[in-house]
Amino acid sequence: MGYCSGRCTLIFICGMQLVCVLERQIFDFLGYQWAPILANFVHIIIVILGLFGTIQYRPRYITGYAVWLVLWVTWNVFVICFYLEAGDLSKETDLILTFNISMHRSWWMENGPGCTVTSVTPAPDWAPEDHRYITVSGCFLEYQYIEVAHSSLQIVLAVSFDSQPLHLVLLLFCLYANAVHTVGTYGQ
Repeated sequence: MGYCSGRCTLIFICGMQLVCVLERQIFDFLGYQWAPILANFVHIIIVILGLFGTIQYRPRYITGYAVWLVLWVTWNVFVICFYLEAGDLSKETDLILTFNISMHRSWWMENGPGCTVTSVTPAPDWAPEDHRYITVSGCFLEYQYIEVAHSSLQIVLAVSFDSQPLHLVLLLFCLYANAVHTVGTYGQ
């Protein structure tokens, strides 16, 4: 039987976060959702720094990674509330996820499992000429629930690290003790 230390667990969780956020980044690029693209990009960089800090015994990087996870969970809770239209949030608003640059929506809106896209002709007067006006029907799973599932997975992966504060404290203590021991041996 094998044993996986807190460090090994953190490396595994960071690897899973990278795989999942890269998949999410691809679909956000396909949907031209600029705010999630930016957030995913920052998350990828921070996770790589967290991996580096874990492998190289750099407690400051791990601490920065842990602080970022709080912000990452907050962002994903916002995305969930946005797609479920909690409070005054509306998923029909262009301003929030696309910075009001484009009329794009989630890629999953048109390409979800089982979705049938039908062009509407003639297009309404308010529709831009370079965009097609469509209706989507027959989806097995509506796009907002797919987006909620993506955000929920990110929260689960982030909380699986944060819910083990004892592991974090022990890992930081071991890194600190190793650093003190290493500095102490150089002087001899």
